[in-house]
Amino acid sequence: MAVVMVAGLLGLAGCASEQGAAGAERTDAAAGTPTAASPSAPASPSAPESPTPATPPSGSPRPSPVPVTGPDQLLVTMEVTGGFAGVQKEVALRGDGAVHTTDKGERAVRRTSAAQFTELRTLLGDPALDDVSDFTKNMQAADLFQYTLRFGGRTVRTDLSAEEPALDRLVQALSAWLPQ
Repeated sequence: MAVVMVAGLLGLAGCASEQGAAGAERTDAAAGTPTAASPSAPASPSAPESPTPATPPSGSPRPSPVPVTGPDQLLVTMEVTGGFAGVQKEVALRGDGAVHTTDKGERAVRRTSAAQFTELRTLLGDPALDDVSDFTKNMQAADLFQYTLRFGGRTVRTDLSAEEPALDRLVQALSAWLPQ
C-alpha cells in the first residue's frame, strides 16, 4: 500500500513540474516537438532547403550516408516525365556534390552545401529503400508524373501512388533541385 501511495505522489509531483514548464514552450506529447508554428527562412533561389530528416520508427536502423568513391561517381538520377503538360525533367547527384539538372533541353549545374550533400546521401542510405518495389503505378489514374530513379545498382519506377515514406522523402529532396 505504501509503495502505491509513494508512486501516486511521485506521479502528481511530475505532473506539477510539467505544468510549470508548460508555459515556457508547449510541445506535442506524441512527437515531442513544438506545437506553435515557427516562421522559416525563405529558401535561397540557388539552393533548395534541406528536407527535415524523418525519424525512423523505433527499432528501425538509423540511415547513414551512402559512401562516395570519387567526384565522378553518379549517386542517383531521377527522371520525371508525364503529367498533363508532358513534363520531362532530370536531376543527377554526383560524388563531388554537384547537382546536374535538365529541363526542356536546358542544362544547369549547382553545388550542394556540405549539409545538403550529407542529407541527400543519408536519404539514399535509408535501409527502408531496400523494401521499396521496383515498380509501382496506379493503373486507374491518368496524368500522374512518372519518376524513374537509379541508385545503388537498381532502378525504381513509380508514380508515387503507393505510400513509401523513404522513397517519398528522396523524391521530394531531389525534386527541390529541379527548375520550377
